[in-house]
Amino acid sequence: MDAVFYSTVLSFGVVFVAELGDKSQLMALTFATRYKVVPTLIGITIATAVVHLASVGIGYGLGVSLPTGWISLVAALAFIAFGFWTLRGDELSDDEKDKVNRTTKSAVIAVGTAFFLAELGDKTMLATITLATDHGWFGTWLGSTLGMVAADALAILVGRWLGRSLPEKTIKYGAAALFFLFGAWLLVEAVTELT
Repeated sequence: MDAVFYSTVLSFGVVFVAELGDKSQLMALTFATRYKVVPTLIGITIATAVVHLASVGIGYGLGVSLPTGWISLVAALAFIAFGFWTLRGDELSDDEKDKVNRTTKSAVIAVGTAFFLAELGDKTMLATITLATDHGWFGTWLGSTLGMVAADALAILVGRWLGRSLPEKTIKYGAAALFFLFGAWLLVEAVTELT
């Protein structure tokens, strides 16, 4: 049970940080201005649970078939890349903004579909795959799903309450620093295992 708890907490933290400043948060804010908060969060949760279940399946399969030293090395490089990706930032494209604005179906279906498509190949999906290569699938799935939903809920609530005046640069730099820290930690782990 300790391994499940550890993978849940680790995945929650990593994905929460990965989601800070991500375009999914911008989508969540946009949808929350159009729909009520609860249906928006339900749609986000369903989409995230499905995408991250597929992610842990991929990651767990890779983890079983690859040596852990090389997995740690690839994971370290991935987290360092996520740090640079976070510094670069994300913005909604005009097409993504149009999809948010012209949605007329129920909020849960609209939000769920948009989030499902937006998360395919996103850094939170890649982070979940990376974590699942080395940790249990259930804890990784649960933690990554809860981490993403918590980060999006935070963005919605803070954004609505503070009139969307989030300190974007502070969040971006803090999230990038945490990714670099995770990457360095995994790099040391990989070098130790491979030598």
